Amino acid sequence: MEKKKALIIGASRGLGLALTKEFLARNWSVIGTVRQESGTALHDLAQNSSDQLQVEVLDITANDQILSLKERLQGRRFDLLFVIAGISNGRYETIGEVATDEFVRVMVTNALSPMRVVETLESNVAEGGTISVMSSGQGSVADNEKGGFEVYRASKAALNTLMRSFVARHLEDSRSLLLIAPGWIRTEMGGPDARYSIEEAIPRVVDTIVAQAGKVGLQYLDQFGKVVRW
Repeated sequence: MEKKKALIIGASRGLGLALTKEFLARNWSVIGTVRQESGTALHDLAQNSSDQLQVEVLDITANDQILSLKERLQGRRFDLLFVIAGISNGRYETIGEVATDEFVRVMVTNALSPMRVVETLESNVAEGGTISVMSSGQGSVADNEKGGFEVYRASKAALNTLMRSFVARHLEDSRSLLLIAPGWIRTEMGGPDARYSIEEAIPRVVDTIVAQAGKVGLQYLDQFGKVVRW
């Protein structure tokens, strides 16, 4: 059987790198993107992947680079496009305190740029394939009962809404569309006190994505495949 193919946007470290490793372990062929031309953990991984992993350079906040990647991938089809992006400002910084340029930085990275990637590369995803974007449980408006991370929450809620708008324009789409809330994971961003290790969470995330193949429409799911409230 032909190997499944994944395009993972944002694979240099953290969750993106771990997801790349997990898909490779499951015998997928992967193209992963990084922001620098050399010296990342993904480049090191590619050297030992027997051509199963290809590295592309992309800064998703630069629209010209997204368009350039589109040109380089002309004619390529993938079973999965997974867009991973996430930065945060201070946890306790309120919307009244955040500087305008910092607000813009978080929103552009977490909401606008992932959707530009989806809009540009969705035609590279095969019929019956999956388009997945890394969201967060903190993007849930219904579950926001404790506050904190106000700007980050808003950026992920914006991402969720933009994905719903994308789906509304593609009602006849035969692909699975996913917003993944992976949970609080011990990464550089999640910190050492997070509930889950990467080794625990990422295989479950991949299980959830694979299980949704062929299920048409948009779903907002956690690492266990459970629905997250909007």
